[in-house]
Amino acid sequence: MIVPMHKYTFMVFHKEYRNFLEELQQLGVLHVVEKDIEATYEIKNKCLQINKFDETIQFLKKRDTIQNMDTTDSDGISIVNYIVEKQKELEALDLKLEDAKKKQLKAQPWGDFSPVIIRNLEEEKVHIHFFIASKKKYINLAKTELPFELISEHGNQIYFILIQKGNKEVEIDAEEVKPPTMSYLKIEKEIAEIKGKIEEINESIDEYAGNSIPLLEKNKKGIVVSMEFENVILNTSVEAEKKLMILEGWVPKPVKIKLDDFLEKGDVLFFSEKATPGDKIPVLLKNNRFSKLFEPIGSMFSLPAYSELDLTVFFAPFFMLFFGFCLGDAGYGLLFIVGAGLYKFKAKKEFKPYLTLIQLLGLATIIFGAISGTFFGINLIEAKISWTNNLKGLFLNPDKMFNLALVLGAVQIIFGLFIRAANQIKQFGFSYSLATFGWLIVILGSVTYTILTSIEIIQQNKTILYIIFSIGGIFILFFSDPKINIFSRIGKGIWDVYSTVTGIFGDLLSYIRLFALGLSSAILGFVINDIALQILGSSKILGPLFFAIFLLLGHTLNILISSLGSFVHPMRLTFVEFYKSAGFMGGGREYKPFTK
Repeated sequence: MIVPMHKYTFMVFHKEYRNFLEELQQLGVLHVVEKDIEATYEIKNKCLQINKFDETIQFLKKRDTIQNMDTTDSDGISIVNYIVEKQKELEALDLKLEDAKKKQLKAQPWGDFSPVIIRNLEEEKVHIHFFIASKKKYINLAKTELPFELISEHGNQIYFILIQKGNKEVEIDAEEVKPPTMSYLKIEKEIAEIKGKIEEINESIDEYAGNSIPLLEKNKKGIVVSMEFENVILNTSVEAEKKLMILEGWVPKPVKIKLDDFLEKGDVLFFSEKATPGDKIPVLLKNNRFSKLFEPIGSMFSLPAYSELDLTVFFAPFFMLFFGFCLGDAGYGLLFIVGAGLYKFKAKKEFKPYLTLIQLLGLATIIFGAISGTFFGINLIEAKISWTNNLKGLFLNPDKMFNLALVLGAVQIIFGLFIRAANQIKQFGFSYSLATFGWLIVILGSVTYTILTSIEIIQQNKTILYIIFSIGGIFILFFSDPKINIFSRIGKGIWDVYSTVTGIFGDLLSYIRLFALGLSSAILGFVINDIALQILGSSKILGPLFFAIFLLLGHTLNILISSLGSFVHPMRLTFVEFYKSAGFMGGGREYKPFTK
């Protein structure tokens, strides 16, 4: 559910305003109304600082930690600047190392030589030319009387030099190349020096990673608090020749009394009023223990608008069931429950709700694994296991699972239409919900009539169907949009009939993915087991070992792949099919109190 909000307007004398804000921030219940004002230089600068702190903290968290330095007296900003500077140095050294390695690769065939001696010889008009040629060409060149000297041989390539006195040009059938600017040994020494500097910087960064992260997080929080304080001042109206400060904000109803007590004690002039539809109201969700676990999933799409219903409590049971349907293996569900339960003992408090959610999803997987008769890829319907003989009649075959997927989809879509009607009544009034009720009359009336005639409780009578369609049609055609004239309503109603009929059938078919994913997960598990059994029979000695390894790896991979699909596709059904049928608008802004 969405927590009701109250709007507050404060009027404070300018000399008392900063103290008032500090006390208000300490109280931590007011969501300040932000105006369309450009941020000041100070706020922008602090925002950049926060980003730098975030980047530095994330960078240090990925490092190896060395705890042999004390940073308690250090300044967080100086640490951030130091880390940023060292990152730049590392980047420059990495580029330098890469360049040196390229030079080393080019110099390696020529070995160790002195560029200085070559230059001295050139001054005495003795020139050293560097050549590369194939073996065949070099053999022919070696037969001449020219002063060649073989340096090295790499594959089919020969590296050699020609020693020439004087400036007379000599043409030979080989590729002349420029000599390396440094010898191989000198480049090797340079690479060692660069690696040493990189190692030294990395060790220094690792020391900060082991000791300074708590300090950086504390400093970052301080900057955030300060930035929020400046932002509140920016969104304060100044009146009466800058002597009266006016601030607006939202407070959730459960903590309203807390703010009222603070204001009465502080003798602050204020006005309080309930939220009106035209206001931009922040959204705070409050759900029961079960539904609250699914709030992070809903927030991936959007928070509801303040004026509509929070759908978390409505989609949570369906999402849980759909996940179990898609994964559909009781053995995998059992692993989820046991694994998450064991990890709870050492998990942090804020992470435990996610583990509880995993256990609930595991419970749903066990339920649908039991319905379809699948346990770690073993098909219990066809398996020759004595204790399952009495249970085989309870398992649903693939045809029945296909029908079950469609039934669940139909139930969720119809349930969504009821929610849409409730949303329309809440936001606009009862008359706006009549068209939705018209669709419910048509759908539920047709379904009920079909069921009752099929089991022969009532006789087939088309007059009943005509009455159902007439009542529903009147609501759909004449109440599609109560604010427009009658002719426009009929035109809009006819369009709604076309779009809704095609939309409902398309949405219903989307739920086949539940069956398809559950079937694919079961087939993969079966294939893994079948291959593992073949491995087991291949060797009496190594067979059991490779059998166990293949089963472990195969089912682990299947769990990972199937779990991803089992999470994504129910989320898609929730955000597209269910949200559409429920008339979800979204776009709500999260309630963020001004607090330390």
